[in-house]
Amino acid sequence: MKNKIKAYCIIILLSLIFGFCYYYAALPAINIHYPGFWGFIIILSLIPTIITVIYSLHVRSINFTEKRSIRKLFKGNLLLAVFSIISLILIIIYLTGSFLSSEIINARKYRQLINIEDGNFTDDIQQISYDEIPLLDRSSAEIVGARKMGTMVEYVSQFEVSSDYTQINYNNKPVRITPLEYGNILKWFTNRKEGIPAYIMIDMASQDAECIKLKEGIKYSKSEHFGRLIYRHLRFRYPTYMFDTINLEIDENGTPYWICPVKKYTIGLFGGIKIGNVVIVNAITGETTDYDVNDVPEWVDHVYSADLLISYYDYYGTLKHGFLNSVLSQKDCLKTTEGYNYIASDDDVWVYTGVTSVGGDESNVGFVLMNQRTGLTRYYQIPGAEEFSAMGSAEGKVQNLGYTATFPILLNISGEPTYFMSLKDSAGLVKMYAMVNIQKYTVVATANTLEECEQTYKDMLISNHITEAEPDEPQYTDTSTITGTITRIAQAVIDGNSHYYIVLDSSDDIYDIDVSDNLSVILVETGDTITFEYVKDKDRNKVISIK
Repeated sequence: MKNKIKAYCIIILLSLIFGFCYYYAALPAINIHYPGFWGFIIILSLIPTIITVIYSLHVRSINFTEKRSIRKLFKGNLLLAVFSIISLILIIIYLTGSFLSSEIINARKYRQLINIEDGNFTDDIQQISYDEIPLLDRSSAEIVGARKMGTMVEYVSQFEVSSDYTQINYNNKPVRITPLEYGNILKWFTNRKEGIPAYIMIDMASQDAECIKLKEGIKYSKSEHFGRLIYRHLRFRYPTYMFDTINLEIDENGTPYWICPVKKYTIGLFGGIKIGNVVIVNAITGETTDYDVNDVPEWVDHVYSADLLISYYDYYGTLKHGFLNSVLSQKDCLKTTEGYNYIASDDDVWVYTGVTSVGGDESNVGFVLMNQRTGLTRYYQIPGAEEFSAMGSAEGKVQNLGYTATFPILLNISGEPTYFMSLKDSAGLVKMYAMVNIQKYTVVATANTLEECEQTYKDMLISNHITEAEPDEPQYTDTSTITGTITRIAQAVIDGNSHYYIVLDSSDDIYDIDVSDNLSVILVETGDTITFEYVKDKDRNKVISIK
């Protein structure tokens, strides 16, 4: 009897040691809604069962080739019977909970996860300036980041570039940021006291990379170990929280923070993921702040992951007539296209992807923009080419060069929804740009510069009767004449044309004279008396002719 009690104690102790090691490494949330927690306790209950079986086979010399060997194994072995029953019950609960949480019986609830509204393309997507258009995709940004790392001789021997490359809006510019990480365990050991000294910021519009050096190093990251590993730091502070994808972002002052959305399950045990709150961790100090999802600071961009938002629309589009219809007849079923990209708008990051029928044709029925901070989805019913068809059209234009197109982003050019993509060479470097009309994807413009590409595309829209040519400059009717002595004169170049700006003693206004329209202005000097006809043009006085 004493030997049996001793054996039971050893089995339980070994199980607890294994359980602690597993928890420390896997870090499951202590929450019945977290599938990983059920895996943890099922494994924890199976370990003593397995150890007891091995012990019984060794000590009691049970031979499974004999009849009634299973009965002999359980006979008089209370611990094995108890843990076997517990394991079986847990597995049944997990499988039952998974089924009751699935879209098979909750199709309507899954469709309601999305926060969706119809959008107006021309109102929602304004024409943006060149310094707001991301010209690089993720893979190109990684190449730029790796090259930048190679120039930082003080860091390159000890650190590597992380593969995070989170796209955010920073000072109204699209940028990707990624921290450095320790080269290996030995380099972590020698550098952990100071932490990670910098992160890399890549301007997606100018394609410039900058190493941002920190006064104090990043102490909490994905490349740390033990208590400073960001996942372990979060788990020990919030043992019941179920974290979604975490991302590194920076605030207005450039301070790095980990943005850690917290999932909640709203359908059964394991279904209907929503974001309930967000934990923000100072990557330098480890200080944490827990925000309700509606109170997250405006500088935060990544609350809802792109994959989560896309899954919302896929539920919404495919489960319209229930689960069986989504897998059998698939009537009226829509889904997002393969691939997505990011658009900056209203100081937020929006995920863009097309919407197509489940049948898999090569056209879209529309597209969606999904706000990663608020979770709002806007649907635009604009039929046209599917993204990969447009990419093929752009690549066909430069097939002699062998360039490949990036996944498109959506632009508003002359009021037309337009795919914009960069064209990369075999080394992954951006060489050209392409614009493709969504509704008529045979209209393709390519050029070496973004400005030239846009102008070529606009000309093609006019020549293909998609848009109309801009009207000629209106004739001025409300004109005035003034005479005075020049007290000050200055010259500037605007859009490639020389302009003179003149101040007269008879007026406090400034008069703008385009040299291409009034060549004689180059002969005047300060102190000369001049008479000219002008018109008020917005906030300046535009000279029409010199008398």
